[in-house]
Amino acid sequence: MRPLLTGARSRFPLRAKTAAAATALAALTVFAGPVAHADAPSIPSFTNGYGLTQVSGATEVRSATDFTITVTSQQLSGQHKIRIFLPRDYAADPGKRWPVVYFLHGGGGTVDDAAAAPALRSDSAITVVPDGGLKGWYADWLMQNTAAGAANWETFHIGQVVPFIDTNLRTIADKGHRAVTGVSMGGYGALHYAESHSDVFGHVASLSGGIDFGMPAVRGAVLATELNLTGAWCAVSTSSSSGAGQCTGYGPYVDSDAIFGSPYPVLNADHIWNEVNPAAPANLAKLAGVDVTLYTGNQGPIDNFTEIAAQNVKSGLDKLGYPSRLVDYGNGSTLASTCDGGHNYGCWAPAVADYMSHLRGAFTTTS
Repeated sequence: MRPLLTGARSRFPLRAKTAAAATALAALTVFAGPVAHADAPSIPSFTNGYGLTQVSGATEVRSATDFTITVTSQQLSGQHKIRIFLPRDYAADPGKRWPVVYFLHGGGGTVDDAAAAPALRSDSAITVVPDGGLKGWYADWLMQNTAAGAANWETFHIGQVVPFIDTNLRTIADKGHRAVTGVSMGGYGALHYAESHSDVFGHVASLSGGIDFGMPAVRGAVLATELNLTGAWCAVSTSSSSGAGQCTGYGPYVDSDAIFGSPYPVLNADHIWNEVNPAAPANLAKLAGVDVTLYTGNQGPIDNFTEIAAQNVKSGLDKLGYPSRLVDYGNGSTLASTCDGGHNYGCWAPAVADYMSHLRGAFTTTS
């Protein structure tokens, strides 16, 4: 791959920036949660629909309020998990409906990373953690014929998972009671989804997100995942730092143009990157009326960049006159004893706890 061309003001060497960022049952059955023995916890029944088919025998039931279903979709190759945390009173109060929080994991991660943020187990809301792929980037990929196969992640999440959850669980199915949040790659996904689907999500939080595609380092992080260049992003954007998982890479190598097309900023070749850039003024303008929160530290080769990206987004929202909340916890000392200001769940877990507390009030005001 030839070196990335340069613009008038800043050089964009692909290898250097990428390295910096890398361092830096049966189909038609009604599913009742297969259980192996009579005293296993009972979970809600789910009916296939919206293009999702549950995989028989693949459900993981940890408790009546913590379980994972596995589905297939023509939008994606393979099988994909959806982990769900229910409020403890969900079964005991069958007439009550609940707000929903969607949590999007980071690159190289899985739905089980959510266990590293205990506050996601809320008694005030249902939490849904859909698979986002090792490098899905919460996008409908430009290329569908790569080693990753079909990869329409945005369509899967917005067109399938959201209505599937609203149909099968007792949700309050309006934007005022639906939030999306995520870390790292998922931080990008959360803000992108809130911008592109402001009729779906009324609340959004990005934690250490790659939310400014105008920054070479952020583009480099995406390219690192496409090329499966493991490094710091992979090691700490999962819950491995909390002992709950291990990032083993981003899956098979795919072309560097596979997700968003050419990253080269010349002759509008990078137009898709610009169109989906969360920091672009046109996209920020779509957040009118959306409750926006941004979290970031500033330590290490990664959050050094996510702080800049968060500040750029905050500045753009301020110029539009849109209220938003930026929690820049710097070296972490003001957030929690577990936080070093870096790109890890030692910081994200307490940030999620802060956000879930914020949401309790935000959901109440939209009731």
